[in-house]
Amino acid sequence: MKARWLVIALALTAASTQANAFDLGKILEERINKELDKKDKSKQPQQPAQTAPAQQPATTQNAAANPPPAKQKIDARQLGFALFGDYSLEDENRIGHQIAGNLLGAVSLVRDDALQRYVNLVGNWVALQSGRSDVTWRFGVLDTEDINAFAAPGGYVFVTKGLYRLLDNEAELAGVLGHEIAHVTQKHHLKVLKQSTLIGALGQAASNKAQGSDQIVQNLIGNGAEIMARGLDKEAEFEADRIGMVFAARAGYDPWGLPTVLQDMAGLPAKDERTSLLYKTHPHPADRLAALGEAVGGRMDNVRGKDLPDRFYRIK
Repeated sequence: MKARWLVIALALTAASTQANAFDLGKILEERINKELDKKDKSKQPQQPAQTAPAQQPATTQNAAANPPPAKQKIDARQLGFALFGDYSLEDENRIGHQIAGNLLGAVSLVRDDALQRYVNLVGNWVALQSGRSDVTWRFGVLDTEDINAFAAPGGYVFVTKGLYRLLDNEAELAGVLGHEIAHVTQKHHLKVLKQSTLIGALGQAASNKAQGSDQIVQNLIGNGAEIMARGLDKEAEFEADRIGMVFAARAGYDPWGLPTVLQDMAGLPAKDERTSLLYKTHPHPADRLAALGEAVGGRMDNVRGKDLPDRFYRIK
């Protein structure tokens, strides 16, 4: 049922999107530029037509030419939320739903029910090992040859078709999904939003429990494009690699599935167009491998898990 919901409910958002000849990175960047243009225009004050006085004192003219900087009012509730508050589960779900919907507005899911159902089964099994039973996990494969994966708060996880084609077995898929699941469990994206200059808008929305505040969330995340195109800092990615590896191992998979995928990605040509957005949102796979090897050391040497290459669903 979860796979069918993902294919039907979320895919409706992207029903009008063309799947062919599409550049995910370009589309996300265009959405960011549009949002920034809107914000700049909204900040420009409208100048009403006025008749200038015949004469003004010199001090008044100087004051008009060089107005003092406007004093910024600090909302104590917003400041309190920024310093000590946290997002509720409802906030997390609303933000994640908005980001996922906007992402699917840029690129559709692969129209293969069996594939989507399989990825949801594997993803939900790995997610059971994460301890986040308070969210509804949803997984999907995006119809683009770009090599990348995305997560959004509230349990939304997407893998591109290009990345899926690089995988050779179920353990590798579990490792990739475990990495994205870790972003959700560690609330990495929510931390980015909280640190952003737009924190005041959400702080006010959360404290007032505003009705119909989806537009506030929409403004906060910038159509979901900025947070996806900007990516997370490298420490968050390194942490997700470590935790994702553990989640996959807990689920009974070979823990070295994710490092194998990173090794395969590191071996791709430097100018491969499919990885252009990947390197904007993630550290280089070689750097991730080095950090992962240093952190894990020999702790996983005696862990035995399954690869399950025969059960791995291969895209036709």
